[in-house]
Amino acid sequence: MGRCRLTRQPPEGERIAHPETFHITITPVLTVRQAAQAVAFYQRAFGAEEIYRNTYPDGRIVAELTIDGARFRVADEAPEASNLSPQALNGTTVRINLLVADPDQLCERAIANGAVQIAPIADQSYGLRQGRLADPFGHHWLVGRPLTGRSGDWARTPDR
Repeated sequence: MGRCRLTRQPPEGERIAHPETFHITITPVLTVRQAAQAVAFYQRAFGAEEIYRNTYPDGRIVAELTIDGARFRVADEAPEASNLSPQALNGTTVRINLLVADPDQLCERAIANGAVQIAPIADQSYGLRQGRLADPFGHHWLVGRPLTGRSGDWARTPDR
């Protein structure tokens, strides 16, 4: 499988700062109702740290968090911009896969702080010890770790 190459040039007169060190990243944005409460939940349940927060005049926020270097954002629902929460959608379209050293402990901590267990932590045939939680804001988290000595289907991507 080949690597993606960006071929579009910046508009005339515009440069990319330090193109030799630019790295493509993906940062999920979790849209929720009551984002400030969601930030507090992710801090308590997952040990997330808040990196920054933008507060808009109407009180809505967008905050960037990190869980041991893995970044994600939390934003208040904005229906006028088609940014809808799981409550508005009556479900979620994304599962967040969080790999940690001790998924059992993290899931216990998350449940104690208001998450709901969907599937208990267990050794899976695809090479992970993993379970599934729903956070109080409707997002689903697959919390796990690789099983020692087993790669399984989850690891069948380049560079893993």
